[in-house]
Amino acid sequence: MTKIAIIVGTTRPGRVGHRVAEWVHGIAGKRPEAEYEIVDLADQGLPLLDEAVPPAAGQYAGDHTKRWADVVRAFDGYVVVTPEYNHGIPAALKNAFDFVHAEWNDKAVGFVGYGAVGAARAVEQLKQVAVELSIAPVSAQVTLLIPGDFPAYPDFAPQEFREAEVERVLDQVEAWSKALATVRS
Repeated sequence: MTKIAIIVGTTRPGRVGHRVAEWVHGIAGKRPEAEYEIVDLADQGLPLLDEAVPPAAGQYAGDHTKRWADVVRAFDGYVVVTPEYNHGIPAALKNAFDFVHAEWNDKAVGFVGYGAVGAARAVEQLKQVAVELSIAPVSAQVTLLIPGDFPAYPDFAPQEFREAEVERVLDQVEAWSKALATVRS
């Protein structure tokens, strides 16, 4: 069975990312072709990147790095739920991508962004990071907007059509995750 992580891409207190991830997980849970699990970066205990050897060498020293490598390695694909901070990627999310290397390779990733512009700029930056790590970003993405999907921020009430957008992301992540499994084997 294909295993896909739904990564909560921020660790900020008061964040709404976990609610968005649970909504995505609820939609994903109805799908029979893959297993989905929420991975919350706040639970991973990653400090700022503190490995002396570049992650591409695969020589991880820290126990926290080894644990994170095991988490990343356990999945065939990812759906990243991310806000946009100051027109960019949340630091904790970029840090999580940077900590390990080979564990990400030859897998698929989709994005569900939220914010004033649906995290569109952060997602574009994350796609560049993904490509450098040999992760295949899918073309479909969800851009949840504060005015329409968070009508009384921080309350989350996605517009009805958003579920179909999530389904498109999941369709693509599942298809690419299965296809890339043959590359990894």
